[in-house]
Amino acid sequence: MQTIKNKIVSRIYGNGRGWSFSKIDFSEIGSDGSIRIALMRLEEEGTIRRVFRGVYDYPKYSDLLGKNLSPDFDQIARAVARKSGWTIRPSGAAALNLLGLSTQVPAKILYLSDGPTKTIKADPWSIQFKNTALKEMKLKPKTSLMVQAIKSLGREQFDEQRIAEFRKAFTEEECRQILRDAPVVTDWVYELIRKICVGDDNG
Repeated sequence: MQTIKNKIVSRIYGNGRGWSFSKIDFSEIGSDGSIRIALMRLEEEGTIRRVFRGVYDYPKYSDLLGKNLSPDFDQIARAVARKSGWTIRPSGAAALNLLGLSTQVPAKILYLSDGPTKTIKADPWSIQFKNTALKEMKLKPKTSLMVQAIKSLGREQFDEQRIAEFRKAFTEEECRQILRDAPVVTDWVYELIRKICVGDDNG
């Protein structure tokens, strides 16, 4: 029989380094108290790291730097969303970074949310969850990612090179899904989505 602690460790290792989580991610393994104690012991042993109250990560380690890397901002945001029962979507620079279209991540990161507007501090990040209209939250994750990345840059930034960069960031199947999902978005954004996904220069 595996102990509760061993079951938790197995799940953490299964998700790999960089994963962020809270006790809710182990809720079916044992009681609230037993999970809390197991996480506390794993933190004391150095297996996991406390990012901020109630949220931990299994840190990535850099051999080059000889130390643990900073937490993954997207993993932290997802852990908070699961813990709180929110649906979230990355916005602005976060969306561009997650698509591999930018290496720049500001200290303050924005996520759209169907929960309350709230900011959390998770060194070195400040992550804001902004309550957003239902229409935006109904978009599927990949559609939202493309829409938010487009909005972040603005219409004027889209030349042929930028369109090609976006096209490489999505598979053909993802583009088909986005085209089905996106007609509800602002006209100029949908026009760019069509150019990215099907090469439509006529909107």
